[in-house]
Amino acid sequence: MAIQLYDTFTRQKRDFHPADPARVTMYLCGPTVYSYAHIGNARPAVVFDVLYRLLRVEYGTDHVVYARNITDVDDKINAAAKADGVAINVIAEKFTKIYRENTAALKVLTPDFEPTATAHMNEMIALVQRLIEAGNAYEAEGHVLFDVTSFDGYGELSRRKLKDMIAGARVEVADYKRNPADFVLWKPANDNDPGWKSPWGRGRPGWHLECSAMIEAVLGTRIDIHAGGQDLIFPHHENERAQSMCSHDGKRLANYWLHNGFLDMDSEKMSKSLGNVKLIHELLEEWPGEVLRFALLGAHYRAPLDWSQNLLVQSKTTLDRYYGTLRRLADVPAADVPAPEGFIAALHDDLNTPQALAKLSTLSTQANKAEKDDEKAKLKGEMLAIGALLGLFEEDPESWFKSDKGLGEKDLDADAIDKLVAARVQSRKDKDWGEADRIRDLLTEMNIVVEDKGEGSIWRRQ
Repeated sequence: MAIQLYDTFTRQKRDFHPADPARVTMYLCGPTVYSYAHIGNARPAVVFDVLYRLLRVEYGTDHVVYARNITDVDDKINAAAKADGVAINVIAEKFTKIYRENTAALKVLTPDFEPTATAHMNEMIALVQRLIEAGNAYEAEGHVLFDVTSFDGYGELSRRKLKDMIAGARVEVADYKRNPADFVLWKPANDNDPGWKSPWGRGRPGWHLECSAMIEAVLGTRIDIHAGGQDLIFPHHENERAQSMCSHDGKRLANYWLHNGFLDMDSEKMSKSLGNVKLIHELLEEWPGEVLRFALLGAHYRAPLDWSQNLLVQSKTTLDRYYGTLRRLADVPAADVPAPEGFIAALHDDLNTPQALAKLSTLSTQANKAEKDDEKAKLKGEMLAIGALLGLFEEDPESWFKSDKGLGEKDLDADAIDKLVAARVQSRKDKDWGEADRIRDLLTEMNIVVEDKGEGSIWRRQ
């Protein structure tokens, strides 16, 4: 069964066929490193890490090339550097290091390439020159702009009509633009801002230009998969596609465009103005990285994900159950087996991680009930194979339970307690007595008394 991926350009799931199976290429738009990354920034890093792992299994580790860029020149970086009285590289290097540490804690594999914008200025300038020569870009008052009317396919990725974009322009349009929708490829830099020499004067690249140049430099002029957040479809990816195709004689930039959905906070949009932004490094102080990763994989990557305390509690409880299974099988050597077909089929279906996690749950239950050593070995091997694809079970089970992160929450609301009690009831039905006792102990720590009533249970606070 071929991997099927939902392609934003065609708006349908398509069988994945790389242009060259010996060199499968994927690019993910990475962070702009001016401050701490929030949990929404982690979602694309985690979900497309699963795709990277899957592709490596399907095509071989040596045949998959994955790049995730670092945007290290930007207005926000300039502002942060001025506020601290340091050079932009000081800010960029600080937060790049923190981002790498954060994603590593979330068990995200290191990409094959991690290009930075500042290391590819020559490539960006060369790309702009090609666009000018081809008649797709023009210089005006120290700026170089892309002429959107020169590319007939502009708007096809985002399903926007150029005439509507021009008619609907709501901001004051710079008088040096030929069309309101024209976007900046190169902009002048004043004496107080970082800048690079170019044929058009001292300046720096526009954001969209950076990714096109870095893709070409490390992966080539045409790639298999271009991924990123849903918010990047327009204008970022639309503009990337336009400038890359025009600079390469109309050659398609990516064969598949993939975009993950938004992350909300307790059913509200996450925003700094609302004060509900959750930073990765702060969450890691309270929860193991695998809990955050598990929570991010709990919803389909294209669907919205509601981030909440309840989600984290349930994720921790579920992972405790699985680690409990592995702890009980500690003396059983794991068989060298692949992940079960049903699990692989779920991932092949456009990375359906909720369905894949349901397969893992069934497998854990079977492992807890297994009596024969060969059956235990097979099921343990399958659980670990699933973990390798999802980025889970990388901790030693004993060490996992010794961690004080995510335990003993005293102020959970009733809904969160209901979920814990329901998980305990399910464990009792599965005859997973160890897990049932562990959840009861956790509830006792929170001063919750559980009374078992037939097939169900009720609870009350002490």
